[in-house]
Amino acid sequence: MKKSLLVSSLLLVGFAAPAAADISVNVGAIGVMPNDSSASLPVIETVAGLNAGSTGVTVDNNTQLGITFDYQLDQNWSLELVAATPFKHDIYGSGALEGLKIGETKHLPPTLLAQYHFDVGNDAIDPFVGVGVNYTTFFEEKVSADLAGVLTDLSVITADDHVELALSNSWGYALQAGVNVALNDKWGVHFMVSRMAIDTVADVRINGATAESVAVDIDPTVAMLGIRYSF
Repeated sequence: MKKSLLVSSLLLVGFAAPAAADISVNVGAIGVMPNDSSASLPVIETVAGLNAGSTGVTVDNNTQLGITFDYQLDQNWSLELVAATPFKHDIYGSGALEGLKIGETKHLPPTLLAQYHFDVGNDAIDPFVGVGVNYTTFFEEKVSADLAGVLTDLSVITADDHVELALSNSWGYALQAGVNVALNDKWGVHFMVSRMAIDTVADVRINGATAESVAVDIDPTVAMLGIRYSF
């Protein structure tokens, strides 16, 4: 319900743009490539007899269908709302835990940006930069069977225990650069790359109680290539 309200609110912000604004929609492939770093997992290190600070987590890449809405305010300024189908990421251990799948999650990172467009003397080529705010909500988190097996082998849990993974939602900045290339009055090609600040805390919970907590800076590079249609 909260995710639906968030998307609806952002769409209303976009449609509240002046009626004279030019509206464009971009649809294509959008990829999230984490530049992740994390704290260590001290509880697992202690139980498993690993060196302090020898563990961490990493997040894999994912590509989904992206859709962005552009609202041209004047010759140089526009607003862009970035949306996509839910991204799905596998979460793995790193360092002494390298190769161990910890779990998986889905997320939606709606992002609202103000863009500045440069006049390069060619109406068909429209380079731009943008800055804005990103909100990332995580859902459908799952602990992997691999992690559950390790915890069982270490006598941390039994078959009767319930183990779950929970990731906190995140607010952060977004920076962007890209170019629109017009093919005719209506159709064109859209390319953009952005860097988003996405920081979360991942909790491993056993029977509802947090057994391990790790801060993860995902901070992905996000790139999109798509078809552009202007109304």
